[in-house]
Amino acid sequence: MRSLLLAGLLLTIASPALADFEREVRPLLVKHCVACHGSKLQRSSLRLDRATAIHTGSENGAVILPGKSKESLLVKMVEGATGVKQMPPKGPRLSASEVALLRRWIDDGAKIPASEKLAVTRPGASHWAFQPVRRPHLPSVKDSSWARTPVDRFILARLEKEGIRPSPEADRVTLLRRASLDLIGLPPTIDEVEAFLADARPDAYERQIDRLLSSPHYGERWGRHWLDQARYADSNGYSIDAPRSIWKYRDWVIGAINADLPFDRFTVEQLAGDLLPGATMEQKVATGFHRNTQINEEGGIDLEQFRVEAIVDRTNTTGSVWLGLTVGCAQCHDHKYDPIAQKEYYQLYAFFNNSDDPHLDIATDDVLSRRRKTEAEIKRLETELFAIEHLSEKSLEKWEGSLSAETRKTFPPRIQAILALPVNGRSKSQEQSLWTAYRRADQLRHVAGSFAGPIALAAQSHLLSRRVALEKQIALRKKTAQ
Repeated sequence: MRSLLLAGLLLTIASPALADFEREVRPLLVKHCVACHGSKLQRSSLRLDRATAIHTGSENGAVILPGKSKESLLVKMVEGATGVKQMPPKGPRLSASEVALLRRWIDDGAKIPASEKLAVTRPGASHWAFQPVRRPHLPSVKDSSWARTPVDRFILARLEKEGIRPSPEADRVTLLRRASLDLIGLPPTIDEVEAFLADARPDAYERQIDRLLSSPHYGERWGRHWLDQARYADSNGYSIDAPRSIWKYRDWVIGAINADLPFDRFTVEQLAGDLLPGATMEQKVATGFHRNTQINEEGGIDLEQFRVEAIVDRTNTTGSVWLGLTVGCAQCHDHKYDPIAQKEYYQLYAFFNNSDDPHLDIATDDVLSRRRKTEAEIKRLETELFAIEHLSEKSLEKWEGSLSAETRKTFPPRIQAILALPVNGRSKSQEQSLWTAYRRADQLRHVAGSFAGPIALAAQSHLLSRRVALEKQIALRKKTAQ
């Protein structure tokens, strides 16, 4: 027995202690490697400041083989083995003792510290949030008669553990007030309270709940929570913050909640309602969820930049609302905690980057029919007007380029301000105002032509009169078409 104890003691003294990743291995990797393989930068998709990431390896495969340091690529690289790229490429090399420490950690199984096991890792998350939902076992309680629902059992179990008796049941007025404020956001009226107090039926409270759930205010109350997640707003955001017409989506949300639309349909119709076979107008309106992005209407902006920012917003919002994950972190790098790679982020981004932003006309069939007739009449009048004017985009561009500084000063201040803007920085209304100014200036051509003689005067006067009449008719029909 004495010999065995002595042999065990000698073996303990001779064998090196197990390498501790957090205390020993990680500091040396931070010292030599994380500038290129850390949380901010991962060359070759390799990260070396976390044991889980080292096990994941690089884009070229595994960098360590637990228990086999001699065959591990990471060891070969830091040792400068023949035929392998030396690491680190710059700066001081790992010392012999540091390489030995790294070797020992790998030979001991490259154990992951407990602190990292608590976090979500790739591949395959073990965090509780990623596990399937399972119905828990009901806790045992001393007085099960108090519990009316399974949830009550959990509450009572904790109360009994703390030695606390349950509070007495609230009176009817308090119960109705709580239910009303919770379900519709409004207190009960005096008549509603008195009717409840006078109702002696055993299911009187359940009847009140049914009444509140059938109220249109129910969807308004609970729709607010969803609209917050959908970043709903009646204006576009940024500095101009102009009004936007998207109230129809708000009404869709309220209606869906009041109709108790199943959550899977609630999801599908908001993410891809327009792609459903025979999609109804309501299902297309539901996709307004992703039209709630901010819109920058400032002059001179890079339109592509803000289009991309809108796609990023849609990607990140989908992740936070439906997945409950901060997928936006993976926009710049593999997620540090959730199992989301940067590549996967842009695969999701590509789904939204392949979509259009149409404008839906949600008027009734009668209104749409009248509007189409009016639009056809406008087109006919504009064709006649343009034939008289001989105007085009090129002629407008030529006219604008011919204006001298002195001539520009003769225009109203609003037109002067528009002329000072770059062409790609003008809004639709500004472009329309400039066209109007151009037409007014071009009318002088008809007036000047009338000085050529009596015949010319009659012809030019007729053209000028017809031109003015057409403009008035077009303006009137555009007003009625809205």
